[in-house]
Amino acid sequence: MSADLSARAGARVDAVVVTAMGVEASPFLDRATAVGDEVEVVGARRRVLDLGGPRVLLVTCGIGLVNAATATALALHGSGARVVLSAGSAGGMGLDVRVGDVVVGATTVYGAADARVFGYALGQVPGMPARFDADPGLLAAAAGVDAGGLTVRTGTLLSSDVFVDAERVVGLREAFPDALACDMESTALAHTAHLAGVPFLSVRGISDLCGPIAGVDFGAHVDDAAERSATVVLGLLDTVLATV
Repeated sequence: MSADLSARAGARVDAVVVTAMGVEASPFLDRATAVGDEVEVVGARRRVLDLGGPRVLLVTCGIGLVNAATATALALHGSGARVVLSAGSAGGMGLDVRVGDVVVGATTVYGAADARVFGYALGQVPGMPARFDADPGLLAAAAGVDAGGLTVRTGTLLSSDVFVDAERVVGLREAFPDALACDMESTALAHTAHLAGVPFLSVRGISDLCGPIAGVDFGAHVDDAAERSATVVLGLLDTVLATV
């Protein structure tokens, strides 16, 4: 590996792209023109990718809010990244959402945060915004991507440390009727990017519909959900890095 593709602390990159699992990182590795050696930092795996223009620090953080926040904070430190992007899979919650769609998070919210007794909104962590809005430039760039016929929906992404199946989805739909999809990382990433003052966007391929066989559907479709997410993320990177 050449020195300019180092993934160690202090490596300078254009963007940080975070996935939870290796299967979600694979489409980026497959499409890179050069891939740096893997480095592990506090449990998260990093590789610097040359994507034929933008240089990306690809972080595989592990599943869950704490893993996502920790890995992203450390990845941003000293990297010079101008944007943070969340990529991978999600469960569909909106009644019109289908497996095969891509959901771009115009806003993200915590599904389990509840401090309403102190006057906060449902989903709001005290002292933080009620919801974390995506960067308008990133959102516009995602809307302009030629996604090759994919259905790309824009709306609210819900995040919590639970896998949402048929038992849990009814209550969450009632509490967050505008949520299109749910995952276990995006809001923590948005929270971290907000604190760091770095533009953020989450782009998730729908792998299941939070139904009775959500776990089976997830296993069957996580690969192609990751591919769809990567298609949109890679499509917006050149535009984003030219304008942000």
